[in-house]
Amino acid sequence: MGPRVARSCGLMDDRIHALVEKLWDYHHLNHQLSQADAILVLCSHDKVVAARGAELFLQGWAPLLIFAGGLGAITRRLWHEPEADRFAGIAIEMGVPKERILVENRSTNTGENVLFTRQLLAEKGLDPRTFIVVQKPYMERRSYATFRKVWPEKPVRVTSPRISLDDYLRECSHDALSPSDIVGIMVGDLQRIRLYPEKGFQIHQDIPDDVWRAYEELVEAGYDQYLL
Repeated sequence: MGPRVARSCGLMDDRIHALVEKLWDYHHLNHQLSQADAILVLCSHDKVVAARGAELFLQGWAPLLIFAGGLGAITRRLWHEPEADRFAGIAIEMGVPKERILVENRSTNTGENVLFTRQLLAEKGLDPRTFIVVQKPYMERRSYATFRKVWPEKPVRVTSPRISLDDYLRECSHDALSPSDIVGIMVGDLQRIRLYPEKGFQIHQDIPDDVWRAYEELVEAGYDQYLL
C-alpha cells in the first residue's frame, strides 16, 4: 500500500484525497452519449465495466456490443479465461443476446484493444461508423486519446460506470488491487497521457497545471508504483 492510504479508502488523509480527486475528475471526459453503431468495452479486472457496457446495449444505444481484452498483469492473477470472454459472460447473464456480441480476446493493452477490434470487424465484413467506448472511470481520457490515434476516422464517445471516487475505491478494490494500487494506476495513466503522444500511441491531451501539480505531489507521496 502507499504510505498514506490504508486498505480502506476511509483512511485516506484529506490532502491526498483532494489530490486524487483532482486526477479522477481530469480523467473523466463527461461525454454526452448519442446513438452509435457499436459499443466497445475495453476489458480489465473491473467487472462493473462489463455491466456498464451491457446496460448501454440493453438501453438501445447501439445494436452491437464488443468486448476487447486478453489477460493482463492483474487479471492473470485472478482468472484463467481472457477478460473479454468473462465480460461477455456477464453481459449474456444480464440479457444481451449472444449473437449481438463480438469478442476480441488477444489484446494486452489499450492500443491493441482498438487495433485488434478494428481487424476483427474487418474480417467479419463489418464497418461501424460510430462508437461508444466503455472503460474504467479513471481511464476514460487515455482510452479516448488512444482510440483517436488508432482509428481517427471513427467518431467516438467515451463513458464509464457512474460511480464516485470514494465508492469506486471502496467497492472495486480487492486482494489483488488495493485502493492504493488504484491511485497508483491513476497517477501512472496521467504520466502516460503526457508521454505517449511522443511515442505515437495517443493523441495529445492538454494537462492543466493544477492537475500536473497534483500528479507530482502524489508521486512524491509514494504513488509511483505504476510509473513508466
